[in-house]
Amino acid sequence: MHLTKDFQTRGKSVFRILTWFAVFALLLSSVPTAQAADSEVGGIPLVIGEQEPERKPIQEMDLSNVETPSADEPLSEGRPPSQERTERRQRLQGPTILSIGLEGNSEVVSDHILSVVTSQIGAPMDQNRLSRDADAIFEQGFYSNVDFRIEDEIDGVRVIFTVTENPIIDDINFFGNTIYSEDQLLDLCFTKPGMIFNRVFFRNDLQRLKDRYQQDGYVMARVSDVKIEGKVVNVYMVEPKIGEVVIQGNTRTKTYVIDRQIGIKAGDHFNATRLRYTLSKLQGLGYFEDVSVGFEPGDAPEIINLILTLAEAKTGKIGISIGYGTQSGFSGGISYSDNNWRGRGEHLGVGFELGDREQYWLTLEQPYMDPKVYAWRIGAYKRAWDDLSYYQEDVYQFDYDEDRKGGYIGAGRKFSERSKLSWYLTTEWQDIEIEPRGDALPSPQQLEEMQSGENFNVTGVLRRDNMDPYSVFPKGDNESIHVEKGLEALGGDWSYWKYWFEARYYTPLEFLTQLFERSFTVNDIPPIIAMRMMIGDADGYLPWAVDYTMGGDNTLRGYEDKRFRGDQMFLFNGEVRLPVHRTVSLVMFYDIGKVWDSNVGEGFDFGDMAKGYGLGVRVNTPLGNLRLDFAQGDDESRIHFGFGEMF
Repeated sequence: MHLTKDFQTRGKSVFRILTWFAVFALLLSSVPTAQAADSEVGGIPLVIGEQEPERKPIQEMDLSNVETPSADEPLSEGRPPSQERTERRQRLQGPTILSIGLEGNSEVVSDHILSVVTSQIGAPMDQNRLSRDADAIFEQGFYSNVDFRIEDEIDGVRVIFTVTENPIIDDINFFGNTIYSEDQLLDLCFTKPGMIFNRVFFRNDLQRLKDRYQQDGYVMARVSDVKIEGKVVNVYMVEPKIGEVVIQGNTRTKTYVIDRQIGIKAGDHFNATRLRYTLSKLQGLGYFEDVSVGFEPGDAPEIINLILTLAEAKTGKIGISIGYGTQSGFSGGISYSDNNWRGRGEHLGVGFELGDREQYWLTLEQPYMDPKVYAWRIGAYKRAWDDLSYYQEDVYQFDYDEDRKGGYIGAGRKFSERSKLSWYLTTEWQDIEIEPRGDALPSPQQLEEMQSGENFNVTGVLRRDNMDPYSVFPKGDNESIHVEKGLEALGGDWSYWKYWFEARYYTPLEFLTQLFERSFTVNDIPPIIAMRMMIGDADGYLPWAVDYTMGGDNTLRGYEDKRFRGDQMFLFNGEVRLPVHRTVSLVMFYDIGKVWDSNVGEGFDFGDMAKGYGLGVRVNTPLGNLRLDFAQGDDESRIHFGFGEMF
C-alpha cells in the first residue's frame, strides 16, 4: 500500500511536468520559421535564425582572380571598367569642347579677348565655367555685352563667344570745371579721342582726376555723372565753393584782423590746404586759445558755409629776465609785451635791462602786410654798453663805453597777393657817444677814428619769403637784400653806403628717422638743421660808429661783443636743433666768420676766419624761449644768454 501510494504520487508529478512541457512546445510551434532576419526588442538588435556560416580564414582564400571595384562607383556586369568611367563622366560633365570661336570684335584682337578664357579645347564642357569666362571677357572693359553659344558637333561641341564692342570715341567733354581747363583734365586721362571706349580704363581716368583735385586741396570736388552719347563722352564735375565765412567767439580781437588772416573767401572754391593754412595762421598768432571750424550746407548743393569759432587768449605778458654773460656779467630787467594790443593785431613792447649792457626800449609794430595793407613799426631806444674792447689787427688795445639813443619809423608791404616778394623802408636817427676808458689810452689816430656824432640813415629791404606757411616748425628759405644810406642832408654827420645780403634756410632731418628706424619728433617738431649766411660791404668811407661788428650771442659765439669791426664782413651760422621734451631742445652749433677793415689795408680773406662751436639749451617758458649757449672760440670759451632763437 505504501509503495502504491508513493508510485501514484510520483506519477502525478511526472504527469504535471509532461503537461507543462507540451504547453511550452505548443508555444514554440507558433514562432515563424527561422530566417536570417534582424529584430529589435527594447532597442537592442537581435539576430534570429540560422547560425552564421563558418568564415574561411583570409589567408586560405584565393584572391588572384578578384577585380577590385572603384571606390566611388559600382561596375556593371559585362563592361570594361575604363569604358564605364568615361561614359559616366560624360553624362555628368557634358560633351567634349572641340573648338572655341569668337564673333563681334573688330578693334580688339582675338588673342587678347581669349587670353582670359579658362575653358580648354579637349576638355569636357562646363556651363558654369563658360559663364565665368564670359564675365572675364566683359571685365576687360571694351564691350557693352558678352555672351556665348554652343553648337553640337559629331564628337562634341563648338563654343562661340560673342561680343558687342564699345564705340570709337570722337570726343571727351568736361562740364562744370573751372579750377582746371578741359585740356588739363584731358591730359590726365589715358582715354583719348580715336580710341575704343574702355570702361575699366575710364574708371581709372576718373580716379586720376579725383586724385589731382585732392592733391591740390580740392577734396570735395567730384565727378557727378558720366554720359556716353553715341561716340561722345560727357563728364560732369562738381567743384564746391564757399558761401559764407562766419567768424564767432572773438570778444577782443577785431573781426577785420581775423578776416585778413583767412586764406579763403566767399566765392572761392573750397580748398582744404588753404583752410589748414588759415587755421595754422590764426593759431600761430597767439591771440586765441583754440580755433575750430565747422561746416553748414549753403543755398545750393555745391555751396558750403564755414563757421570759424575762436576762444580768446590773454596776450599781455610781464617778463622778468635774469642773465649772465662771460663778458657782460649779470643782468636783469622787466618788460611788458602785448602781441594783440587793443585787439588790432599790433605788437607793443616796453622794458628795460640793467647791468653792463643797460638798455631801455619802447616799440609798437603792426607786422601784417599785403598788397593793400602796409606793415609798419615805430620805436625808440637807449643803450649803454660798458667795457667793450677795442682791437686792432686782432690785438687788444683798450676798453671803451658806447652809448646810443635813437628812434626809427618804417613801413612796407607785399608786391602782390600771392607774391613771395615784399619791401620795407626804415628811417632811423641815432645819437652815438664813444668814450675810451681804463689805463690804456687810444692813439690820436684811434681817437679820431672813434668819433662820436649823429647818424641819420634810410634802409631799404627787398625780401623773398619762401617759408612753408603750412608747417608748424620753420621749413623753407628766406633771402633779403639790405641797402643803408647815411644822409648828411637830413642832419647826420656822415654820408655813406652800406649793403649786405642775408639768407636763411631750414629743413627737417628726416634721414635720422630712416637711419635709426624711430621717430625723433617731439610735439610734432622734428630735428631741424638751420643755416644763416651774411655777406656785406660798403662803398667809400664807413664811419667807425656804423661799422659792421661781429662777436657775441647774435653773430659769432665764443667771442666778446663786437670783437671784430670793419667795413666788410662774412658770417655763417649752422645749427642742429634736437627736440628732447615738450619744452626743451638741445642745439649743436658751428659759427664761422670775420669782419675786415679796408681802411687799414685789410679785405675779404676767407683763409682768415674766426670759428666758434658748442652746445646750447632752449627752454620754452611763459616768458619766452630762453636761450643758453656754451661756446668755444679760437682762444677762449664763453657763455651767452638771451631770448628766442638766434635766427
